[in-house]
Amino acid sequence: MKQLGSHSRVLFTLFTVIFLTAFTLHAKKKKSEEKKPRKIILMIGDGMGLAQICAGTVANGGYSHFQRFKVIGLSRTSSADDYITDSAAGATAISTGKKTYNKAIGVGVDSLPLKTILEYAEENKYATGMVVTCPITHATPASFIAHQASRSMDEQIALDFLKTDIDVFIGGGKIFFDKRADGRNLLTELSAKGYQVKTDTASVAAVKNGKLAGFIADKDPKAVYLGRDTSYLRNATLQAIQLMSNNLNGFFLMVEGSQIDWGGHENNIEYITAEMLDFNRTIGAVLDYAANDGNTLVIVTADHETGGLSLNEGTSYRQKKVSAKFSSKAHTGIMVPVFAFGPGSEQFAGIYENTELFYKMMKFYGFR
Repeated sequence: MKQLGSHSRVLFTLFTVIFLTAFTLHAKKKKSEEKKPRKIILMIGDGMGLAQICAGTVANGGYSHFQRFKVIGLSRTSSADDYITDSAAGATAISTGKKTYNKAIGVGVDSLPLKTILEYAEENKYATGMVVTCPITHATPASFIAHQASRSMDEQIALDFLKTDIDVFIGGGKIFFDKRADGRNLLTELSAKGYQVKTDTASVAAVKNGKLAGFIADKDPKAVYLGRDTSYLRNATLQAIQLMSNNLNGFFLMVEGSQIDWGGHENNIEYITAEMLDFNRTIGAVLDYAANDGNTLVIVTADHETGGLSLNEGTSYRQKKVSAKFSSKAHTGIMVPVFAFGPGSEQFAGIYENTELFYKMMKFYGFR
């Protein structure tokens, strides 16, 4: 019995070693086979909190493409100098990983430039792009490509576009490029850099390859409820993806549903729901692309909430009716949701500072 017991222990030890070795090898193989995204699409609903998402879902009869996300986190949005951030500091935190003062564009609390995720992508030979429903020099897009002390410096921000090699950008704000105080015509200078410069929605949409500087409005694009084409944001986003897909390294694309915020500032629920439906359609198209592609990480979040929106009695899925109340005409400091889909999405669960979005993206790309 004693000898048999000893023999059993030897066999047990041998079996354990074999099992642990096989398990370790399997784990290493599995880890090596884990996909890291080569493409990241960051979608920002400016001013979009949970109530805005709920309002859009109600207006859509109870369904939203947000329901397709399996990973959800929460982001704290405070700026370096205030509990309540503005879009400039909020977007700069996401684009650079550093908190900064309100109104800062791509600079730190010392007003010195901070390199953005878009600029890191360019530096590493990835394609880059931005598609927005506001002027392209507005706070959020500017914070990914420009470095200025204040968001009000639209003409200086426009000049910063000429210092980059971004592949495609589409939005409003043409006057900051061709009706400038310094007399320069940056549209001509963009053309000299190899961009196809287009100045209306139809001509922008006709571009099928190459670099694109697309302007859909002299300044602010129309709101959806006032007549903006409801296919613009969706189609321009898919167009940007197509234009960048020839880059074998991958790409970084920032898409902003900009005017959700503007509806919040006006306490206009019709404005908010129309913009949310527009953003939702675009999210659906992006998720379809990512699901088919397999190498694309989609992140949807907000820079802050606007309006202190709440949905009240009388709201109805069946009637697609939103009964809304607002506590403010400004931004609020509540946490905003983060939705993630695709390879690496599990890393976005939990509660964290908005700056963590930058570091997570950098890690997935493998940038230093």
